Amino acid sequence: MILLGDKLIPYEEISYINSIDEIAKSKANSTILFKYNEDILKYCNENRLSFGVIVSSLRESIYANSLEAKYIICSKPLDKIIQDIAENYMFDSKILSTIENSKEIEAVALDKIDGIIYKSLLG
Repeated sequence: MILLGDKLIPYEEISYINSIDEIAKSKANSTILFKYNEDILKYCNENRLSFGVIVSSLRESIYANSLEAKYIICSKPLDKIIQDIAENYMFDSKILSTIENSKEIEAVALDKIDGIIYKSLLG
């Protein structure tokens, strides 16, 4: 299980952005996170950047996976729906459920979601 933002587990450098221009200001070799935006999504794919996309629909998650997002980030109950589709179609992207605190990790694990990300990392 992937745990991003947990104080006990070291995790990769994360840079939350709102525009393509902010990518240049992000930390080198960090994973870029952003809310679903087709222009940023295409830019990250074309430039082979490591990125995660915050989605609000199954359709957005399908596009994010097709454009090689490392992470697809969503909240309950969408996380379970996307995870089921991801398993069926063998997505390369990992599905992360957003959480507020560590007490929520067990529920996410029981739903067999790939991992979690703390909301505090999401801008």
